[in-house]
Amino acid sequence: MTDILAWLSSLPDPLLYGALVLAAFAENVFPPLPADTVIALGAFVAARGNGSVIGVWTATMIGNIGGAMMMYGLGHRFGLPWLTHRFPSLFPAGVTERIAERFKTQGLFAVIVSRFLPGVRAVVPPLAGAMGIGALRALISMSVASGAWYGLVCVLAFRAGANADVLLAQVAGQQRTVGLVAVAIVVAAVCVFWWRRQRKQP
Repeated sequence: MTDILAWLSSLPDPLLYGALVLAAFAENVFPPLPADTVIALGAFVAARGNGSVIGVWTATMIGNIGGAMMMYGLGHRFGLPWLTHRFPSLFPAGVTERIAERFKTQGLFAVIVSRFLPGVRAVVPPLAGAMGIGALRALISMSVASGAWYGLVCVLAFRAGANADVLLAQVAGQQRTVGLVAVAIVVAAVCVFWWRRQRKQP
């Protein structure tokens, strides 16, 4: 973390914003990348320099949505079987089928909520493309989720004190909270869907 903070602090403002774009883009392509950490620290550095919360948020959104739509296009082009065969570690058959079924039944709501789930949000764009969700609808739903999350990260960074460790702890805490809320919403939606199906059966 110290090395990342030192590197970001050494960058002039244009390159700092560029680093945020690249980190947010790469998150969709290489999920293990600690993009939230880089973005939080980048926002932290920008807040103590000449950066603005709107500038940091905009740079992050450009990278994140750009990467998400590239992966959406990949899923749309090659389809679900290709994804599960080509990237079995990212798209395990059982989990992928459950998410795909949720997309079928809940549409954009499932796309938005799934983008908040840790370990799931990176697979949402290609799955949305593979499931045939329209590009504009996918763009809007993913922008809503990413905009809300990274807006929160930017606000925390610009309100943080001088300690970056405190900021990262706050981001991690918010991430757990948001993830738990998203899981609760998914469980509630599944229960409602199951209940409606049971009522329709004779």
